[in-house]
Amino acid sequence: MKTALLLIAHGSRRAEANADLEYLAHEMRATGRFAVVECAYLELAQPDIETGAAACVAQGAKRVVLLPYFLSAGVHVERDLTAMRTRLAERFLDVEFRLAEPLGRHPELVEIVKDRAMEASKKSKVKSQK
Repeated sequence: MKTALLLIAHGSRRAEANADLEYLAHEMRATGRFAVVECAYLELAQPDIETGAAACVAQGAKRVVLLPYFLSAGVHVERDLTAMRTRLAERFLDVEFRLAEPLGRHPELVEIVKDRAMEASKKSKVKSQK
């Protein structure tokens, strides 16, 4: 079964903020673990989730993993993305849509936070300007 990964971020009006998701999609494509990798945004940017899902289906996906690029399972994940998963399943009857957990409490996230904190602590002190 051809499986697609649809990475979903909140979205921003600032293109450079959305570039992080595009970078992640590029890196995920390079792994070859998913036949299709696309990006989508909940709001403020394009493509929206329905358009991103449709792109996955158009490329032959019969299973689409909806992966929220969010730190926690707040209202957007629990309400909005769950409702979207249901809507997509009703629109594309022959495609399975699975909603993944947000990044949240994944153990590797702790390591990333430690790395970022150590990087910052090693930087030279920036003098405040008065």
